[in-house]
Amino acid sequence: MNDEINYKTNPLHGLSLKTLLTEIVDHYGFEILFAYLNINCFKTNPSIESSIKFLKKTDWAREKVEAFYMYQFKNLPKASSDQFLLPPRDRVVPEGDIPGEPKKLSLEDAERLREKRAHNAALRDQEKGQQSDKRPDAKRDTPSKDQEDSSVWKATPKPPTPQSTTAEVKIDPWANAKNKLKN
Repeated sequence: MNDEINYKTNPLHGLSLKTLLTEIVDHYGFEILFAYLNINCFKTNPSIESSIKFLKKTDWAREKVEAFYMYQFKNLPKASSDQFLLPPRDRVVPEGDIPGEPKKLSLEDAERLREKRAHNAALRDQEKGQQSDKRPDAKRDTPSKDQEDSSVWKATPKPPTPQSTTAEVKIDPWANAKNKLKN
């Protein structure tokens, strides 16, 4: 029984970062890479050498570029949910999945994709806000617009500010040391 995992089906197997980056830059250019990946090394004074230097230091950016290489440039089917959790270099590509022609990408498509992502992020933020309002332990100082007219909403009183008393000084184990320093 062979327990070895065959990573050789992964197009990133044995591929250097420089070769990977050179291939996708030659095909798409830095402008398309920035539009789709939103990584500043592709926008501000882009070069292969500076991009490699940044990507070697930054794991999340390198993984993003590697995933772009696999699923846009090599046009492989999306990874399964358990494989998606792994970095792109550690993913196992089924033997039947062979790389295809690079996808045709445009700046217009990138802009539409960016707008769609922004819209989805706004929806997620809105849902998070609504969920936090529904928590029974959530305390608010002011009512939201939905709650202003509601008889259910009641302001929670603010705790009184503590005032220094002699009892507090006696509880403080460092009070004697502080008093000696003052004298």
